[in-house]
Amino acid sequence: MYLYLSILILLCLFFCLFFHFRKNHIIRKVCAMSRENKQCTLDSLIRPAGFCYQRDQDTFSSTLDAWQRSFGYRALYDRIASIGQMVFQCEPVYFNYDHKTWLIELWKGQYGINTGAEIGVYHADSVISPEQRSRALFRAASDEELLPMKMELWKGDKKLFCLSARHWSLTGFRMGIFSCPECLRLRASITFPCCEMMDAFVQALLDLGYNRSELDFCMQTVSLELVTPKSSQPCRRRRLRCAFAQWKNRIFCRLFPRITRTFDTTLDRLLYLYYYLARAFRRTISILKKRCYPRRQS
Repeated sequence: MYLYLSILILLCLFFCLFFHFRKNHIIRKVCAMSRENKQCTLDSLIRPAGFCYQRDQDTFSSTLDAWQRSFGYRALYDRIASIGQMVFQCEPVYFNYDHKTWLIELWKGQYGINTGAEIGVYHADSVISPEQRSRALFRAASDEELLPMKMELWKGDKKLFCLSARHWSLTGFRMGIFSCPECLRLRASITFPCCEMMDAFVQALLDLGYNRSELDFCMQTVSLELVTPKSSQPCRRRRLRCAFAQWKNRIFCRLFPRITRTFDTTLDRLLYLYYYLARAFRRTISILKKRCYPRRQS
């Protein structure tokens, strides 16, 4: 018995020493990398997931050719989002233009260990009735239909990021920050190619319950602030599931800086996580990647 106990203690000491030296080796490796090398390495790891890292704002954002683009949008995606630890508020705005029903939707909330926001541009293949919208597939805007967009995400008095691009899905995510969706404020600006499309979008906002005083206009650009959505929220019907998802998100947001406490930047922390705990790194990125697409659409 004492022999087995001695062997067990030796094995424990061996693994402790092994992981200690391995950890120190990885720390030295990350510290020795140039800033450009770190950026290229991280981009190569997250680009297949459809994202890029913007170092100047410490923010992750969707790429124009992200694989998620081929899935389009269904209302189902929002209803099952909490399964993937995504708890957010959303504002879907449907309107008819150019013989199609369009959807411009805004999101803000918690995506795993990321606080983030999105603006998506989609349309159906034809004009569809309001009764069909919850079941219809909306395709992502094509390259010719991309809209110039800008968004600012605020948590209280702190601005988390400000992004702008001509895109079909402008997104921004700050890693390691926990937020309740209702504590976030999303300022969005969208520029339309013509007044007819802009007017249709504005009328849809008015029909949702917005007042013209809540909207800003500059030429063909409409700006609005999403604080409390006018639309019915998916999370209201799934309070327990959303609460459980947020409980896990809060725990992981505390674990992430603790595990990577040797470093103080997201870039270094993620590279350390990749080399030291590859499974944890994949889990961290997969929350962004999921976005709850149940299956590929034909």
